[in-house]
Amino acid sequence: MMGRMASEETRTMTPPTVRSSAAHEAREPGGSSTRAWTMRLLVLGIVLSALNLRPAITSLGALLEEVRDGLGMSGSVAGLLTSVPPLCFAVFGVMAPRLARRFGAGAVVCAGMAAIAAGLAIRPYAGGTAGFLAASALALMGIAVSNVLMPVIVKHWFPDRVGSMTGLYSMALALGTALAAAVTVPLTDALGGSWQSGLALWAGLAVAAVLPWLPFVRGRAAAPGAGERGGDGRASARGAAAETPASAGTEPGREETSASTSTTHSREETSASASTTHAREEAPRLRITRSRTAWALAVFFGLQATAAYITMGWMAQIFRDAGVPAGTAGLLLAVTMVMGVPLAFVIPRLATRLPHQGPIVLALGVCGLAGYAGLYLAPAAGAWAWAVLLGVANCAFPLALTMVGMRARTGPGVAQLSAFAQSTGYLISIPGPLLVGVLYQHSGGWGLPIALMSALMIPQMAIGFLAGRDRTVEDEAGR
Repeated sequence: MMGRMASEETRTMTPPTVRSSAAHEAREPGGSSTRAWTMRLLVLGIVLSALNLRPAITSLGALLEEVRDGLGMSGSVAGLLTSVPPLCFAVFGVMAPRLARRFGAGAVVCAGMAAIAAGLAIRPYAGGTAGFLAASALALMGIAVSNVLMPVIVKHWFPDRVGSMTGLYSMALALGTALAAAVTVPLTDALGGSWQSGLALWAGLAVAAVLPWLPFVRGRAAAPGAGERGGDGRASARGAAAETPASAGTEPGREETSASTSTTHSREETSASASTTHAREEAPRLRITRSRTAWALAVFFGLQATAAYITMGWMAQIFRDAGVPAGTAGLLLAVTMVMGVPLAFVIPRLATRLPHQGPIVLALGVCGLAGYAGLYLAPAAGAWAWAVLLGVANCAFPLALTMVGMRARTGPGVAQLSAFAQSTGYLISIPGPLLVGVLYQHSGGWGLPIALMSALMIPQMAIGFLAGRDRTVEDEAGR
């Protein structure tokens, strides 16, 4: 009875609370008087950030031969270089939720974009392989934390549009990936043929992505990861509030200050206590490793990341070794990446309408197997067709991000699942690009590496089918 009365009072008191705290909220991102501009700025920040999450990798793939010659790299060392992105994503990605709780997700993403800009500007001129790897790691650290926090920010600010916003973010990511692959070689030629200039110019795009996040550096309203603290009632309440747009930005302390009489104080304290208790029950810290769905998502994420980084790091070289000119090979890589622009918008929306995402996983896998078969049998003759098929297969990435948002019910749950799936998945993906480089160097051709890629696609399809089942990690990990 008391719980029901408290709930009714919470619903009754919410409108005056929101109105009376408007002046306070207006000073923060997400306040009621600045809500529209805040959302526009967030969308701009998400899009610009997504554009910057892959040029550090695909610009290098387009100029890998020139970089190898300039730094004196062997095929095995180049394989190590192409394994650095998943290694950094695994190591630094796991830190993202903790950093978001301390500083706010917006501030962390802002710092991540600054790290990308610094790393991309420094690495071509660092001198030697070690300096190049260290500067690359700095840029990839910024990419790693942003990778993890993007699904969390989407879930927090757009809880009723997870599919469409994930699609927009994935589409921008694919566009940035394709743009870097397509124009890096022509721009390098226009700048005098210096691979250093061709790689450094992408730092400018990262600088532009810093700007929309600056207003979020002071506030922590965009820190949904804060709700992960199971023992902190306020943090948990904030995470639970993220699921309801109408309640976003309201906290028990603000409700108490909006009261004008002692009776209202009493009612609101009761409401706040009930809300905090409810939040603790709804959003405890999950023992995520006990969830089979979380493990399935992590393995699926790792296998699709393996295929993606092999493609981004080596596909242009496969075409160049088959006799395709360097500029055309870069365009073929761009075609592969640009396939994600329309499909990254369509696939997440389709996935959110299906109870089981397994059929999409299987369809993408079949395209990948067909593309690998074409690369083995006729890499130059059917190059454009293989690029398209592999581009479709690479859309397993936006599908994986969408499933992360669908396999958890709460904002804190999504934060934990996103960090676990991405960090574990990137650890799984580390050996793939390195092994491809070793096989390429020791076999002298692409037969064995392509056979490895094809073999890895089979478990990706099987595990992805299991990850697509209609289950949530809260149900499995909370038991």
